[in-house]
Amino acid sequence: MRLRDEMPELEGAAAWLNGEVEKSDLIGNKPTLIHFWSVSCQLCKEAMPNVNEFRDNYKDELNVVAVHMPRSEKDLNIDQIKEVAEEHGITQPIYVDNQHKLTDAFDNQYVPAYYVFDEEGKLRHFQAGGGGMKMLTKRVNRVLGKAN
Repeated sequence: MRLRDEMPELEGAAAWLNGEVEKSDLIGNKPTLIHFWSVSCQLCKEAMPNVNEFRDNYKDELNVVAVHMPRSEKDLNIDQIKEVAEEHGITQPIYVDNQHKLTDAFDNQYVPAYYVFDEEGKLRHFQAGGGGMKMLTKRVNRVLGKAN
C-alpha cells in the first residue's frame, strides 16, 4: 500500500476473534490502527505489551484491529491463535487471515506491521518491526490533530 491509499475491505477472514468489524464500522468516526502479527513471530510477542498499552491509551480516539498473518502451516491453528492472543492480552478484534486475503490486499510482507488510517480511511502511516512505538505515537497524534 502507498500513503493515501484507501483502506481495503475487511473481507475473507477465516475467523474473527474478539468481535467482528467491517470497513464501514471504521470509517468516518475516528482513525484506525491495523496491526499485523503472527503466533510464530517472537518480535510480535515482545512488541504486544507496547501495542496493548498504545491501544488502551487511545481507546476513545482510535479504532484498533489486529490481523493474524500466518507465516507457515503451523500458524493456521485457530485454537493456538486464540491461546496466544489471550496470553498476550490482545482484546481488540482479530481478523484471522489464513488465506492471506487481507495480507495481499495490503501488499503486506511483514510482522509486526502497523498501518494508520485517518478517519476517512486513507493510509497515513506504515511501519514494520517491533520497535518504533515513539514514531507510531507521533504519527497517530498527527492524524488525531494533536501537537507532538
